Amino acid sequence: MHLGLVGLGKMGGNMCERLRRAGHTVTGFDHSPDKRDVDSLAAMVGELTAPRVVWVMVPSGEPTRETVQDLAGLLEEGDVVVEGGNSRWTDDQHNAAVLGEKSIGYVDCGVSGGVWGLDNGYALMCGGETEHVKTVQPVFDALKPDGEFGYVHAGPVGAGHFAKMVHNGIEYAVMQAYAEGYELLEASAAVTDVTEVLRSWREGTVIRSWLLDLLVAALDEDAGLSQIAGYASDSGEGRWTVEAAIDHAVPLPAITSALFARFSSRQEESTAMKAVAAMRNQFGGHAVHAGGGPTATPGGDVTDTAS
Repeated sequence: MHLGLVGLGKMGGNMCERLRRAGHTVTGFDHSPDKRDVDSLAAMVGELTAPRVVWVMVPSGEPTRETVQDLAGLLEEGDVVVEGGNSRWTDDQHNAAVLGEKSIGYVDCGVSGGVWGLDNGYALMCGGETEHVKTVQPVFDALKPDGEFGYVHAGPVGAGHFAKMVHNGIEYAVMQAYAEGYELLEASAAVTDVTEVLRSWREGTVIRSWLLDLLVAALDEDAGLSQIAGYASDSGEGRWTVEAAIDHAVPLPAITSALFARFSSRQEESTAMKAVAAMRNQFGGHAVHAGGGPTATPGGDVTDTAS
């Protein structure tokens, strides 16, 4: 396929490269001149042939809404826009309606895999009408991991981002559990080599996981995590997951506590939150604060698309 890709940051840039490795042609547009192939959205669309597919990977919220609005004025009936950032699932209804006025298809797609996705593939959770998903299927097949799993058509428009939102909520809770365990091991004089204890859990135990692998990798790079402040931002999905739980009267004590722990990390230094920050940096390339006490920013980094 020949597709357009808007947003060539940490995730978008690697996705572009993976698609090209799979034999697809990608015309990329980004606000940074050194990253883009063309100088405007119009030029990008002009290089594509119908039915056009444009994948959007820009920060959630207004940047995404503006990009969708601009594409609505450039694309035609039968074209499809894929929104692959971390948009709130309720925004998908608005985006689909804007494009639907011109009979342009809309697919929302939650993407997981972080900076490792280039080589390992990306877990993809998409929502939209079957005919629109089918149009994009060759792209999904190239991006997903090799093997049976890693891709799902989760339901109608909004389902993909809702699934990704819950995925990230679970991620919060799992990371918090590892982080608290790490802090307890560090606090106890009974254990003399915390890193090796964690490393021993990576094989044969019921709590082995990629996040545990990444925590060990972070400790191998920085024993004691002395170069990282115990400050962990939240990228939005944790908040939205808790809000959705309230709307549906579903109790989420572990995920809610993990979200609040990140808020606490912005007020005081925390050994556990050093571990959370280290894991986020390992899998997503999320920025970390240097050790020595960060300056708290209310609200966190709610526009990051790498996860």
